Amino acid sequence: MRFFLLLSAIGLCWAQYTPHTWQGRTSIVHLFEWRWNDIAEECERYLAPKGFGGVQVSPPNENIIVNNPYRPWWERYQPVSYKICSRSGGETEFRNMVTRCNNVGVRIYVDAVINHMCGDGNGAGTNSICGSYYNTQNREFSGVPYSAWDFNDGKCKTSSGGIESYNDAAQVRDCRLTGLLDLALEKDYVRTKIADYLNKLIDIGVAGFRLDASKHMWPGDIKAILDKLNNLNTKWFSAGSRPFIFQEVIDLGGEAITSSEYFGNGRVTEFKYGAKLGTVIRKWNGEKMAYLKNWGEGWGFMPSDRALVFVDNHDNQRGHGAGGASILTFWDSRMYKMAVGFMLAHPYGFTRVMSSYRWDRYFQNGNDVNDWMGPPNDNGVIKEVTINADTTCGNGWICEHRWRQIRNMVAFRNVADGQPFSNWWDNGSNQVAFGRGNKAFIVFNNDDWSLSSTLQTGLPAGTYCDVISGDKIDGNCTGIKVYVSDDGKAQFFISNSAEDPFIAIHAESKL
Repeated sequence: MRFFLLLSAIGLCWAQYTPHTWQGRTSIVHLFEWRWNDIAEECERYLAPKGFGGVQVSPPNENIIVNNPYRPWWERYQPVSYKICSRSGGETEFRNMVTRCNNVGVRIYVDAVINHMCGDGNGAGTNSICGSYYNTQNREFSGVPYSAWDFNDGKCKTSSGGIESYNDAAQVRDCRLTGLLDLALEKDYVRTKIADYLNKLIDIGVAGFRLDASKHMWPGDIKAILDKLNNLNTKWFSAGSRPFIFQEVIDLGGEAITSSEYFGNGRVTEFKYGAKLGTVIRKWNGEKMAYLKNWGEGWGFMPSDRALVFVDNHDNQRGHGAGGASILTFWDSRMYKMAVGFMLAHPYGFTRVMSSYRWDRYFQNGNDVNDWMGPPNDNGVIKEVTINADTTCGNGWICEHRWRQIRNMVAFRNVADGQPFSNWWDNGSNQVAFGRGNKAFIVFNNDDWSLSSTLQTGLPAGTYCDVISGDKIDGNCTGIKVYVSDDGKAQFFISNSAEDPFIAIHAESKL
């Protein structure tokens, strides 16, 4: 019996690191600021058929309405209550989305803003999505309800009440982050209110949570909240399943707080990943793709089974958060596709793809003064995600997850799942190749001259369709064909001026 209990405890512990995606689906996509109705449609018409495992959605709870600047993206990170009521839709639309996505095997992960409420300078009133009353001066949030007892004002030791030094773990966690009212998460009342909110979402059918601003919460407080959470809904998940947890901790080194403090609670965002990969693909600081041979833990990253990885996210694609100027985004589309392709081909970490909207960048002194801009909207109402005849999106939505090169690499990762990293090749510079066992192979040319090489792919003999330049449709290939001989070798040619200077083939792209 003791052995059984030990095993079940291990099983329960492991669960929060497991995303509960359907078998053979290995990546999620962040549909940033999408409406719930559009996400439900996208799950059915695109994400499920293309093999995406799940969606990270924007915070579904009620937030303050910010009019100066007008309706910025970050207003959704300023809660006033835990009512499911946002500009993406209300509770009815949210439930409909979760049900429809789960029914086609696409999971929903909620961005949970539980470290704080709205900013301290917002005064009092009902200027919130559903009209809940707040008074930031006396810390009253009647929609929860919270009062002054429920905040860390007395616990914070800085004179300003805000975070003044990131070399002091206590103030990073007990003081206000950019003025946001810091909740007293050691109080059982506060923990219970947060757990009630998350449990409502679990009962609706979500598969897990991104915990926003986890660095600003004590790991023990997070654990206490997680311990109050229900198992996932057995309508869609096996009995005893625990919510998937990934914690936003920006740890680029050199600060008091490290990612490893949070491993006991779930996975953690590996911000070094996109920052370093961007530096390599941009060829800054003497970096070369040849150096990616030991990518992952060999670069000082966290263990693969604890990492949530991404090339860019909603913060750092607009200069917020972590990574700085090296971060690649849709604005740098050619390099960006290479970076996302590399991420999805490489076995390290659990991968998240970004799906963005366009905004009017305007640089002054190197800073984008429009980095606040919210999603495409008409007078504050989010615009529908329209789909063009060529399957791209309209109305200002970028939909990187629909770009052929990215969508097909999501499928590549699914095919390669569980296969070892193998058959590495490089030219000592920026031409590299590697395989995933006998299932998949990818070649990159990021040099300023053409690549022409015969490489060992590890794949069975046959003709394969390159899924970067085209698609396999009805047994034919709309892109480059690759011929693998009986010894597993194939000849590759990639011009340095190719639209996309990389080639990817896998077992399911065999003609």
